[in-house]
Amino acid sequence: MPDLHSTFDSKTACTGLLMRRFILAVAFLSVAAPLYATEQDEKDSSIEEIVVTVDLDSLPDDGVRSMFGFNKSLLETPRSASSVSEEMMDRFIVRDIDEMIALAPGSFTQSFFGVAGTLDIRGTPGETYFRGVRRLDNPGNYPTPLGASSRVDIVRGPASPIHGPSKIGGYINFNPKSARIEESGEFITEATGAIGVDIGSWDRRVVSAEQGGPGQIGDQDFGYWLYGLVEDSGSYYRNSGIEQKLLQISFDLDVGNVQFQFGGMYHDFAGNQIAGWNRLTQDLVDHGTYITGLPRGLDADGDGYISHSEFDLDGDGFTDFNPFAAGLVPGGTSPLEPRGPFPDSCAIGSTPVFDCHADLLALESVGAAQITGDLVLVGPDDLLLNDVTTLYFDAILSTVGQWEWRNQAFYEAYNNLNENDYGFSQFHDSWVFEDKLVIANEFHGNDVRAAVQISPSLRVTRFSHGDDYTNEYFDRRDLTLPPSALARRLLSTRIDDDYTEYYIGKTVDFGIALLVDLDWRRINILAGVRYDAIELESRQPVDKLLLPSANNLCLDTSCVVAQSADEVDGISWTLSLSYAVAGLVPYITASRQATIIAGQGAEVATASIADGTAFDDSTLLEFGIKGSMLDDKLYFALATYEQERSDYSAQQTVTNQASRTQGMEFELRWVVTDQMLVTLGYSHIEVVNLNTLQAGERFSFIGADDVPGIPPQSFYGGGLIGSVVRPGTQGARRAGIPEKIWSITGTYNFGRGFAASASVTDVTATPSGFSGSVVLPAYTLVNAGLVFETGNWIVSATAKNLTDERYFRANFPNLFGGVVVLPELPRHFAARLQYQW
Repeated sequence: MPDLHSTFDSKTACTGLLMRRFILAVAFLSVAAPLYATEQDEKDSSIEEIVVTVDLDSLPDDGVRSMFGFNKSLLETPRSASSVSEEMMDRFIVRDIDEMIALAPGSFTQSFFGVAGTLDIRGTPGETYFRGVRRLDNPGNYPTPLGASSRVDIVRGPASPIHGPSKIGGYINFNPKSARIEESGEFITEATGAIGVDIGSWDRRVVSAEQGGPGQIGDQDFGYWLYGLVEDSGSYYRNSGIEQKLLQISFDLDVGNVQFQFGGMYHDFAGNQIAGWNRLTQDLVDHGTYITGLPRGLDADGDGYISHSEFDLDGDGFTDFNPFAAGLVPGGTSPLEPRGPFPDSCAIGSTPVFDCHADLLALESVGAAQITGDLVLVGPDDLLLNDVTTLYFDAILSTVGQWEWRNQAFYEAYNNLNENDYGFSQFHDSWVFEDKLVIANEFHGNDVRAAVQISPSLRVTRFSHGDDYTNEYFDRRDLTLPPSALARRLLSTRIDDDYTEYYIGKTVDFGIALLVDLDWRRINILAGVRYDAIELESRQPVDKLLLPSANNLCLDTSCVVAQSADEVDGISWTLSLSYAVAGLVPYITASRQATIIAGQGAEVATASIADGTAFDDSTLLEFGIKGSMLDDKLYFALATYEQERSDYSAQQTVTNQASRTQGMEFELRWVVTDQMLVTLGYSHIEVVNLNTLQAGERFSFIGADDVPGIPPQSFYGGGLIGSVVRPGTQGARRAGIPEKIWSITGTYNFGRGFAASASVTDVTATPSGFSGSVVLPAYTLVNAGLVFETGNWIVSATAKNLTDERYFRANFPNLFGGVVVLPELPRHFAARLQYQW
């Protein structure tokens, strides 16, 4: 029988060995480099500048090519966007992308089962880019590392046409560390680097090392940068922890009039997802009161696991533990009664409940207990394994007539295994290759400057993805007791069979884009258009599927779309108009952007291809004003926007939902004095689920507070699901996204090597799930830290959640928000000791 664990281990063995060798090499360079460094006084002056330069590279002085392809600064870019420098991330000890909420408005992110894969931007799932190229989807496959980046750009709204099809929300772009100075294009003149140790609450242990500088092979000069990280940390949450290794390497080389930039990244992660608290009620959120009790034992063969067949007690091919309520209006007080118009049906008032076996769902030995936030739905055997390899090779040629030919080749592959004993497992084995040629020039005339880019591209994605979520029951497990066979399911990835969904296929995207950036006196016009022709292929190995299941409601293969293929095409465009006067730049942007509806492992469902919903587009209308004042020491940006998916039925529930978002964002960065930097952020967001608005209802897991007339212990032995009715725009609001968020940060340099920092983030209350029956309270999060530098050494420490605020994040609110929630971290501490040269 195939073993996905062995397959995963064999595929990662070679890359893991290389990773260890590279980490050793980086560590060796990190220790050896100071022996060959320049004189001590030169090093001291360069290191002192890190603290003295109070702006932390926070002001938008430099061009950001990743946004539109043109080297425009944030002030000049007619879109809502933020850049977060390495210096800012270091000062505030930002450890994962969820903490970007304090530094970039509109970036609040719901919990994806506790894994910080990518940001939610403007209330919808975003995407991740690497050096301006879209990576494979990562909503929660692994936590995206930040430490190897010199800058992180956050762009709100659909990407520029130069980047190809993208999601409506926006994206986060990582710029890896490099030996080339971005402003001048020259290499750094001498070796520099650092080695650091991070420690913190719950046995946080991280070692990182980096080294960059100039090099020479024969007569050929080049620049290089190596970065390595090893982590072996515990967790606040029980049965949880993190082990990861990261290596990143970049090279820059000039040969005649050709510039080469190439390198890669390898990331090996081992941890687990965190569903949070189950058996969710408002009383649990407000007071920590948890309903205890044991479900009926179903492990008939005594192997320690419940198989799908053991959930099917009557042998009809369907589970007996997932009653379906058709058209439930939350909040009714009617009990669950064993009656209805069909066999095995019940009723909640006038709401029919199908496939109802009420006698099987009740808990025994029911009671109550007070629980803490670390006691969550994680089993000791739960795992999340992911290895990802990212490679790039750019060649930039300058020719006569000032034409620049920039060819970007990009490759990424990941192998992912995710197992949770309450009844969910998944794997991905996918890769993508993209080659993009950008031909650019700039022309000047009387009061006119015109920059032009022409960009043909090819992107090929291959995927193999399996999901196993039939008989996924959050509430069978009693968190106050050790995990047992009462709730532990036999997972498809353990037996390589009985998947709910399984897709193998590819997408091929041929695209060509044209962008023009035109300046006439104080007026700027930025316009672009792109055409994409896309081939879609997907198939399901039917012999690997469990029938019936949530997506295949038949006892044979008659309802399964086993194979489908299609060719689709679409046009994307953007048009912006801005006017610069007295340090102010008001602008208006309208755009339409194509998107491919792919899933968590880059897969495209066969049914989506067959019914024409695998490809769609989104629109954006944004008004804004940006400004730079006080001798360019104060930067602000204000934007109001509306963005919408064109087809409400074209969506992927996990990664790419059909929505309409309206809102406003404000950002301010101000170097108040030579010692003080202050930032301010505000966002107001309203997200509406378009398919819910159209239907007036939504499929959802139903929680205890949705049906207050039914004692929750009477159905916690299974999972009550159904179509939940909430008509109108207010009823279709996306849950889990706070409507208003304020943030303020500040850092002050006291001199003599001392500096302090603090941040405050204020978040309004929000419903945990679509039904709105459980509300997560508002909270204010306070962080504060100190940094001290002497000679080559830097010591920093921070206290996070300084006031020990009790707060929560919604976990998959549209689907699971009424039954699980993630309690967030209490007060905790982090410290870093770093030696630089």
